[in-house]
Amino acid sequence: MTRRPLLPLAAVAAAATMVMAGCVAGEGSAVAPQQTDAPAAAGEWSADRLSLDFATYNPLSLIIRDQGWLEETLGDDVEVVWTQSLGSNRANEGLRAGELDLGSTAGSAALLARANGSPIRTVAVYTQPEWSALVVPEGSDITEVADLRGTTVAVTFGTDPYFFLLQALEEAGVEPSELSIQNLQHADGAAALANGTVDAWSGLDPMMASAEAAGAQLLYRNIDFNSYGVLNATEEFAERSPDLLQLVVDAYERARQWALENPEETAEILAEVGAIDIDIARVVLLERTVIDLDPVPGDVQLDVLTTIGPIQVANGDIASQDAVDAALTELFLPDFARNADPSRFE
Repeated sequence: MTRRPLLPLAAVAAAATMVMAGCVAGEGSAVAPQQTDAPAAAGEWSADRLSLDFATYNPLSLIIRDQGWLEETLGDDVEVVWTQSLGSNRANEGLRAGELDLGSTAGSAALLARANGSPIRTVAVYTQPEWSALVVPEGSDITEVADLRGTTVAVTFGTDPYFFLLQALEEAGVEPSELSIQNLQHADGAAALANGTVDAWSGLDPMMASAEAAGAQLLYRNIDFNSYGVLNATEEFAERSPDLLQLVVDAYERARQWALENPEETAEILAEVGAIDIDIARVVLLERTVIDLDPVPGDVQLDVLTTIGPIQVANGDIASQDAVDAALTELFLPDFARNADPSRFE
C-alpha cells in the first residue's frame, strides 16, 4: 500500500489552558438532527472547506486520511484540511477556536468541554480503548496507587488519562492534593517518566505501550475507568453542513470495516504516523482497543460519563452537577452514526 506523506500540521489556536481547555462562555444551543444525502453533482456541497483531525489515539482517522476517501469523493469542490491532535485537550481547543469542524477526543473530555460551554456534539463512537493506565519506571518502589502519596505524577489535564488518574486516586482513598500533579502533554509525560523527573505518569497509548516496551511498568489498569473514543462536531458545522458531516461519519464506518479486514495494514499506518515500532502498534490495536462496536453514542457511553461527571465536579473541573446533567442531555447527536453508510466508499 502506498503511503501518503504526512502533511504540514494546521495551526490550532490554544486559548484555554490547564483543565478548562476547550471552554467558552455561555451554553451552546441544541442542534436538531438533520440528515441530508451528499449531492452527486459537483459544486453542490454545503461548504468549500472541511477541517478535521487525525490522532494516533484514533486509528480510524489515520485510515481515512491514509486512504484519501474524502479527497477522492469531494474532488476540487471541497478542500480537506487535516490537523493532528496530540491529545483530547488539543482537539477541544481546535473545536472551540473554530479551527476544526470535527475533532476526536475521549468521551470524558467531550463532557468536560460541553459542560463548560463549548458548543460541541458527539456524533459517533470510534473505539473503546484501554488507552490509559498508571505507569511507573522499571524497578520503582511504587507498587500500588496508595503509594503515590507524596510523589510527582505527570498527566495531560482535560484528557482521559487525567480522569483515569482521579478515579484511581478516589478508589484508593488518596486526595489529589496529597501528590504533585504536573500538567504535561502525553509525549512530554512519557519523556519525564523516562528521564526520572516524575515518579509516575498517567499514560496514553501508543506512547504508553512504547514506554512499557522500554521497561516501564503498568502500576494500575482498569478499562472501566477509560471512556470511549468519540468524534465531535461543532454545532455550527452540524447545522451548516449536515451533508459533509454525514460523509465523514460514513467514512468512519468504512474505516472501521477496513481496520477489521486489514489489522496488519492498520498497525503499519499507526506505526508510521506515531513513529513507533510495529510490534507496539499491534499491542495497542489488537490487545487494547475494541474497534468492532456500535458507533451510535447512547446509553453505554452515557453510563460511563455519568460516573465520571461527579468526579469532574468534585475536582473543580466543572462548576456544578447541574452543568454535568445539562451537558449529558445535550451532548449526543446520534442520527449521523445511526444512518451511516460505509458503502459510499466501496
